Amino acid sequence: MSDLTRLHAMDLFSRFFQENQEKFLTFAYSYLRDKAEAEDVLMESMIALWENRDRWEEGSNLHALLLTIIKNKSLNLLEHKQIRLRAEEDIDSHSRRELDLRISTLKACEPEQIFNTEIQHIVHKALEQMPQQSRTIFMLSRYQNLPNKQIAEQLNISLKTVEAHITKALRILRLELKDYLASILL
Repeated sequence: MSDLTRLHAMDLFSRFFQENQEKFLTFAYSYLRDKAEAEDVLMESMIALWENRDRWEEGSNLHALLLTIIKNKSLNLLEHKQIRLRAEEDIDSHSRRELDLRISTLKACEPEQIFNTEIQHIVHKALEQMPQQSRTIFMLSRYQNLPNKQIAEQLNISLKTVEAHITKALRILRLELKDYLASILL
């Protein structure tokens, strides 16, 4: 193709673009609903049409060719958006499920129950570390609500010994529960 023919073709193509630009832009915008995207698609389509000018046949309908290119580029863009939106919805759905789980878990959480369970564990551990007789006396006193006199008779020991073991057990428990005593008293 000679330089003169190429310049003539470029001039005709440029005039074709300027005369039909609004029509093609409106077509792209009617599907994309975004002016900047429609302008980008139109420009890319015009470039693609020009770059493939050697494939044009004599009497080619440039309007139809350009509309087909705009249609395909717009379709690719919309399908890409659709894929991205589905991925975002999946991520949002996962985030929503995770948030729902955290909310329901927190609603079901009973701090008092957790606190009581923790204290019971500490008391149980402290009782295991006590001497056998102190543990037995303390459990009879606190868990079976037996009076000190009845414990003394049952174990065949003096009342003062029962009181001494209870005092010893309480001292050990106070020491083990020192971090919780302020909360317990509130």
